[in-house]
Amino acid sequence: MPTEPRGRGWARGLLVVGVLSLALVAGLVVLFNRGVGPLPDPEGCQARVGGVVVDLTTEQAENAATIAAVAVGRGLPARAASIALATAMQESKLRNLDHGDRDSLGLFQQRPSMGWGTAREIRDPYYAANRFYDALVKIDGYQSMRITEAAQEVQRSGFPEAYQDHAADGRALASALTGYSPGRFGCVARPATVGSQQPGAGGLTPRARRVRRALEHVFGPQQAGGLAEQGRTLDLLVRPAATAQDRRQGWAMASYLVAQADRLHIARVVFDRRSWRSGTGSQYRWHRYPPAGSSGHRTALEYLDRVHVTVL
Repeated sequence: MPTEPRGRGWARGLLVVGVLSLALVAGLVVLFNRGVGPLPDPEGCQARVGGVVVDLTTEQAENAATIAAVAVGRGLPARAASIALATAMQESKLRNLDHGDRDSLGLFQQRPSMGWGTAREIRDPYYAANRFYDALVKIDGYQSMRITEAAQEVQRSGFPEAYQDHAADGRALASALTGYSPGRFGCVARPATVGSQQPGAGGLTPRARRVRRALEHVFGPQQAGGLAEQGRTLDLLVRPAATAQDRRQGWAMASYLVAQADRLHIARVVFDRRSWRSGTGSQYRWHRYPPAGSSGHRTALEYLDRVHVTVL
């Protein structure tokens, strides 16, 4: 029986080993990116509501949280946020685009030539969301329409049914981000290492003041809790927290902060006996606060009526 020359067989063996090694490396890369098993979860965010799971990149989560927060700040129903989120998913995949069809720009692909604002304004997510809601609230009965119909009334798209593809995800995101599904939105966030800061005016560090400004920009003026309002920590009151509406407000603010954790260098958010942390061990889940078996009963009660934030 003829045999393969030794040199050729040896080369083929090396080739097989090389192929297997590349496959192993590729597999490990996939596992790392997916956060499988003992490997760390990849950075990004997730909403889980009623069997619907929505996975977002950090950029998408920041934009989605802004869209939802603007609705809450304006006192609009969660349905408005569902419509806006489904629309932005279809138009831009929740990315703040600097291009589009003709002169379309931003999250909603609004056009300066059609009176939506200047190019610079449209690419401000806060402005773009407000302009969308300005148009939405003028539509009679938008709350009872199918999401795709309400979106089409605002957008006047050439593909009017396309928004319906994102209806379920839009509803799930809106429910989690507006506080109707508490603790159902979380992120894996590992903000860049930053140096320490000294407290300035009002006793807060510059990063803590930046968090307060960001919250007030979308939710309106906030009352300081005063409990630990100093240095890297701040408290935002949501009184009376016993009401469902105020609890939703607190969760909307807490979810917004988690979504912006990378941008705002947030280390921890506590509300409603739940805590979330950024950093190497950050997870999508919110954890019980204080942990079971601890002696933090008084602390837990104090955080029922306020959103507590710690920055890096």
